[in-house]
Parts: sequence; C-alpha cells; structure tokens
Amino acid sequence: MLRSSDVRTVTTPDGHILGSLLRRYGAGEPLTCEPVAEGLLNRGYRLATTHGRYFLKHHLDGDQAAIARQHRATRRLGALGLPVAPPLADADGRTVTVLGGRCYALHPWVEGRHRDGAALTRLQSRRLGALLGHVHTALEQVITRDPAGPRTPYEHPGADPARTFEMIGELLALARRTRPRSSFDELAEHRLLERRTLLEREAHRRPAAAQVPAAGWVHGDFHPLNLLYRGAEPAAIVDWDRLGVQPRAEEAVRAAAIFFVQPAGTLDLPKVRAYAGAYRRASGACAAELAAAVHRVWWERLNDFWMLDWRYRLGDRRADPQFPAAAALAVWWTREYAAVRGLSRSEGGLHGVRGPGTTQRAAGGPAARCVRTKG
Repeated sequence: MLRSSDVRTVTTPDGHILGSLLRRYGAGEPLTCEPVAEGLLNRGYRLATTHGRYFLKHHLDGDQAAIARQHRATRRLGALGLPVAPPLADADGRTVTVLGGRCYALHPWVEGRHRDGAALTRLQSRRLGALLGHVHTALEQVITRDPAGPRTPYEHPGADPARTFEMIGELLALARRTRPRSSFDELAEHRLLERRTLLEREAHRRPAAAQVPAAGWVHGDFHPLNLLYRGAEPAAIVDWDRLGVQPRAEEAVRAAAIFFVQPAGTLDLPKVRAYAGAYRRASGACAAELAAAVHRVWWERLNDFWMLDWRYRLGDRRADPQFPAAAALAVWWTREYAAVRGLSRSEGGLHGVRGPGTTQRAAGGPAARCVRTKG
C-alpha cells in the first residue's frame, strides 16, 4: 500500500490513481512514488511496486497523438538496437493512459547517471557523436512510414536583431530595478551590455532566409540530462517530448555546445572535434550542412536570453546556474568563430559559412546539395 509519507507534492498521483494505472499494466501494487524531476513539459516519478521499479511520466500537455508518435518512434528505435526506454503497453496494446483528466505513460526504470563532456574521454566523445548520428538516421527510417508524422518543410529564419535589441533593453531595465541587487544582477547587466555591442557589430551576419540545413526528424532536446550512462556506455536516451522536424545538424551543434561547454564559457575543442567527425560519418551530413548549422546556432546564441527571461519575467531561477558559462560562451564563440568552424576539417570539417572575420565561399559543388535553397 502506498504510504502517505511518500507523497511529496500536490501533483503526485495518489494511491487510488496509481493502483488503477498499475492494474492496467499488470505491474503490481504501488509501494512508493517519488518525484524525480519537474519540467515545463512533463513531470516524472520513481515508482516502486510489488513487481519492481518503474518511471511514471505525467505528460502535462496531454497531446495524445504526439505522445503516441513519440512512443511508436522509441519502440522502433529500441528494436533497431538504440539505447532507449520505450513505454510499456497495457493489455490492449496502449501506451498512453488517461486517469483523472491526466495523461500518463509507464516506462521501465533505467539505472544510470548523467555525464557531461568533462566526464567523457575523447573516445567517448566520438561515440556520443556517432550515437546522435545514428539516432537521426534511424528516426528517418522509423518515422517516414508513420502517417501521423508531420512532413511540412522546415521554415525558421535567423533571429531578428532589431527584436533582440528591444529585448535587451527590457531585460536591462528589469535587472537594474531588482532589489536587493545581487552579483547575478551585476553579471546580467554586464552581459546584456556586452551582447548589445556584439550585435551592433555583427548584425549584418544574420543567417540568410534563403538557406537552411537539411531538415529531418530529431530528438529535439539532446543534452546531458536526457542521456543516462551505465558505466562508460549510454544506457538510455530519455525525454522525447520535443521529437519533431528540424535541421538535424543544428541539433548536433546545440548538443555539442551543451555537453562540451566549460565553466569559463569555452568549448573543449579536441573533444568537440572527435564528436563532430563521428557525427558526420554516422549521419552522412556534408560540410555545407554542418557549416550552416554552426553559423545558425552561433547566431541563435547571440540573440538568445531565455535564462534571463525566466529569472526576470517569470521569477523562475532554475536556469540561473547555467547562465555564467552560457553567456560567456556566446562571446567566446564570436571571438573564436574560425576555430569552431574548422573543428573537424581533417575529418570533413565545419567550413564554408560566412562568420566573423570570414568571407563567403562560392556556392555550388556536391556539398551544396545538403542545404535547401529557396527561390
């Protein structure tokens, strides 16, 4: 029987809900239910029953069609041998359960731990890049035959610096009005002023709307907290809530910028080089595709202030610890653009995109087929 002391938040399912849900899966009777993470998209619980341990996911958006698509994709990926934790199916073969107006899915509990780039060797960094490349190619294989999957062309022009300047002004005002003033507020003001100066200098380098990297199905949120390791090997890629169609190489670049950022706001270039080369080989991505992704993600970082938006507009400080390194990375990346662009040149490197201090290479050639051109 579920103990009342194990219910730690008002959102935790009660014993009645848990009992009804578990009976559908033949997963025993509930013993303990502990929140393990809360996010904007879902809530998760570590659930112990008389039959074992499980991960219970409460999908807050309740979009059953999207959740079912995620479930089909992860089950097919698992059948291909990729490290995932597909949901369990009930006696009727359904993986989504609605109880009390809430949408749940039950997954096997995966023992493991999260590892960022500092905890990975260069060989493991190479394996990480290959894993993401295999995920992208496998997703294309398992979802292209899914009639429920959206296949609309990807459209996403680079951020408008005019809007960014407005946002900087709004956030500066909020940071300066904060009382009592903290060292975080001082840093936020410094980085906002610094970023405004950078954008004034780099505004002409906004990615052209006429070109985007090749789009395909991606995990959508590939970072250290969504990858569990058992020992030296990945045990499970989790949290597929943002599964969708986006430029594939952009996910690879964003992931590298999260896995391999160092506390001072620099990237561990040798590890990123190993990761990027392995991703290219596994995914078949060409140089132009990765070059466009590097440029677009660099521009995205220059124009992005979501962490400060959370703090000053929403009063949510969960992202505060990430801000110092993330803000410094945008500045460092601008200064070291050429080094980042050429990370894996010897293995089919990231080159060919106009960035700070560079010139645009001539279009055309085999690599250009990897970038969609409109008009």
